[in-house]
Amino acid sequence: MSARAIFVTGTDTGVGKTVIACGLVRGLASRGERVAVMKPIAAGAARTAEGLRNADALALLRAANVAAPYTQVNPYCFEAPISPHIAAKEAGIEVDIGIIKHNFTVLAASADWLVIEGAGGWLAPISEAHTIADLAGALGVPVLLVVGLKLGCLNHAQLTRENIRARGVAFAGWIANASDPAMARSAENLAALERLLAEPPLAFVRWGGATPADLTLAESAARLALLGR
Repeated sequence: MSARAIFVTGTDTGVGKTVIACGLVRGLASRGERVAVMKPIAAGAARTAEGLRNADALALLRAANVAAPYTQVNPYCFEAPISPHIAAKEAGIEVDIGIIKHNFTVLAASADWLVIEGAGGWLAPISEAHTIADLAGALGVPVLLVVGLKLGCLNHAQLTRENIRARGVAFAGWIANASDPAMARSAENLAALERLLAEPPLAFVRWGGATPADLTLAESAARLALLGR
């Protein structure tokens, strides 16, 4: 039986997708679920004896309770921390969504849930022809939007939500991450986001040094589990 799955995307790069994704993985695991993870494409990696390794993909693997080979979780890993399509072109590699879908199927068969983290924002290019949005659509799973609370988030959140809707991709909800501790009027912006996105967030993660290693979003996981039935 295939797992239920969720695709974690963001309004931009650096908005806390990994922190939120790892928190959801732990939250689902705390409910007794077998949780696998996937970071299909990563740009920004360190050279190790085992090959290139991306910190976000490693954090997801540590949070998961279903073991899997690194290359299955992160089939496309590039060293330079740049846009994935540029990194792939410089490496002479064409990102093949078919390979990602195959790994997705294998991982989903071994778990109750599969949490997938995208790269960059929703429309970040992964090749000359495709974006993260195309990848999420090809996998056919609901999308969870991480909104980084910073100046410009009202515009970014609405544009992303509208494009998800226009593509006919299922929307699982959104999580607010206070990624900029110096943001002015954060409470007012959060209230505006609830109104503009027409629903409250599944969670509000306060700035306070949360890392992929210490956040557990049990309540959000429970709400996603109900939606996934």
